Amino acid sequence: MKAVRLEGLVKTYPDGTRAVRGVDLAIEAGEFVVLLGPSGCGKTSTLRMIAGLETPSAGRVLLGHEDVTQLGPRERDVGFVFQFFALYPHLTVRGNIAFPLECSGVSPGERARRVEEVAERLGLAPLLAKLPRQLAGGDQQRVALARALVRRPGVWLMDEPLGTLDSGLRLELCEFLRAQQLEHRVTTVYVTHDQEEAMRLADRIVVMSAGAILQEGRAARVYDEPADLFVARFVGSPGMNFIAGELRADDLRDGGARFTVPGDSLASLPLPPAAAALASGRVTLGIRPESLALDPSSPLRGRVVVDEYLGSSRCLHVVTSVGRLVARVGPDAPGARGSEVGLRLDPAHVHLFDSDSGRRLA
Repeated sequence: MKAVRLEGLVKTYPDGTRAVRGVDLAIEAGEFVVLLGPSGCGKTSTLRMIAGLETPSAGRVLLGHEDVTQLGPRERDVGFVFQFFALYPHLTVRGNIAFPLECSGVSPGERARRVEEVAERLGLAPLLAKLPRQLAGGDQQRVALARALVRRPGVWLMDEPLGTLDSGLRLELCEFLRAQQLEHRVTTVYVTHDQEEAMRLADRIVVMSAGAILQEGRAARVYDEPADLFVARFVGSPGMNFIAGELRADDLRDGGARFTVPGDSLASLPLPPAAAALASGRVTLGIRPESLALDPSSPLRGRVVVDEYLGSSRCLHVVTSVGRLVARVGPDAPGARGSEVGLRLDPAHVHLFDSDSGRRLA
């Protein structure tokens, strides 16, 4: 296993698109790091520069203590899994899995043992004699994973490897990938746009947007303490609720500042204790759906326009005087579509963001 370090990494394509903008990132040996963000945020370009498939416009890529910025993919000791299979059509499943071992000079006996082992773990043993065109899409992706995992290189690089699979198989392979990584402690850099997949897999999540890193940290930290409005909106399903308003730090009541929405009849909404130390100004209040509770006595009221049943919970979409809010409640909670409900905010889970910069304040 090898550490990965990116220093001032920039990628500008010939058409002028600046896909990556000065990324600095240190990944410890044996760590599982997920690059998370929407399409076009620069995560795949970053991964391809680590792999040697793209040359940085500026900056350096180090694997271990070696600067590999100008080295090709074959000189980097990495295993790469693409979103779209990329199997050799003329080779059987056995041949596809064994190919990187042959290129590395592994003996035939050891090669056969390792192919059988990984095929058994991925449920591919009955398919070893088949060609890729004879396989279903899910089986082809498992072959692509097996080909990367059989090598045990210094670094595994995975670009949306489960993106084309159905949800059941995705969950199964998520569990398998994490188990393999924990067992062999191979440094892994994994790209996805799926925040649930990221939280399930990662030791550390790196959230990217517009070619830059916005926040990095353990899943709980990124979810509970988002660095800005983008992270708060993107991480979470559904994302955080936002209410735009004003903070009046000079109008203290019971030791706390007041948050009001201009033109709204509500006196104020609850704030965390840290808000008392902030300056007055335009802010955006954020709260996760699970921190909104139904309370018939609350002055914040609205009408339920969507009632999503999710099995273990329901998401109520409520139109209120301060905007549309989503509350995650129990499956048996009141609040049918068309009914009026009261919503209570838990001040311990209220966030404040600067409305202009988007930066988290409290």
